[in-house]
Amino acid sequence: MAGASFVISTYLFHPQRLDREHLVHVAAHNFQAIELFALRSHFDYWDPEAVAQLAEWLDDTRLQLAAVHAPIALGADGDGLREVCSIASSRPDVRAQAVDEIRQTLELTKVLGCRQLVVHVGVPDAYARPDDNDTGAARQSLERILPMAEGCDVQVALEVMANRLSTPDALVELVEDVLESPAAGVCLDVGHARLLGDPVDAIEAASGHIIAAHVHDTRGARAEYLVPYDGSIDWTRALLAFQKVGYNGPWTFELAPGPPAATLARAAHARQRFEQRLGINDELMSQ
Repeated sequence: MAGASFVISTYLFHPQRLDREHLVHVAAHNFQAIELFALRSHFDYWDPEAVAQLAEWLDDTRLQLAAVHAPIALGADGDGLREVCSIASSRPDVRAQAVDEIRQTLELTKVLGCRQLVVHVGVPDAYARPDDNDTGAARQSLERILPMAEGCDVQVALEVMANRLSTPDALVELVEDVLESPAAGVCLDVGHARLLGDPVDAIEAASGHIIAAHVHDTRGARAEYLVPYDGSIDWTRALLAFQKVGYNGPWTFELAPGPPAATLARAAHARQRFEQRLGINDELMSQ
């Protein structure tokens, strides 16, 4: 999606099966698009009928599919994520399965006309196993994933998060010196960057490579996926830093599950503050 646009990640709804009413809620709060959080228990991207149904829902609600978030696990239940997927696993079977799940989500992008895939390089340190974050394994996986993405005309946005493979500096090095693929860039996750230090430093470090932005807040100790302005991040400084590095892509609100109407109402208010800070007027947003 070219230009500034505001997106809701279906992470907000991920403990439930995605349904049409979720998209109706998003559209009712004047967001323009969704990012599909690809988790089989939330949306079965292996099922052609489910994919066709999602296409109908998007058409009905006049929402776009801005991006797909590649699977980070095979599912979730009341105890959290189960069967975590890691493209950086040193175990060949785990790595192969993670790559295969991504291959299937790329098939989905072809059907739905989506042009961006957000990918985790490994697993956040907070719940990583000893074999989840291997540098060589990550590169092997990406060397398989990127040609598939290029064949689908899809950008791969590698997400900043709290592990040594996914700091802004590490991702820039990966994009510039190792992968050398026009399909690769950085997803600057502001909430995750806050856990690493100052988000402004992260934005500046990734300058020239940011192709996606996840926006959510935190009080600073852990990933909380709060609505922007509900935590400790200085959004005035962060948005100014994005402007300085020339970012003009989508702003994806990735928010913790909760009552959708209340959460989306607060997100819409935060979006208005973003619009004001970024100088986006109503006439531009209606185009």
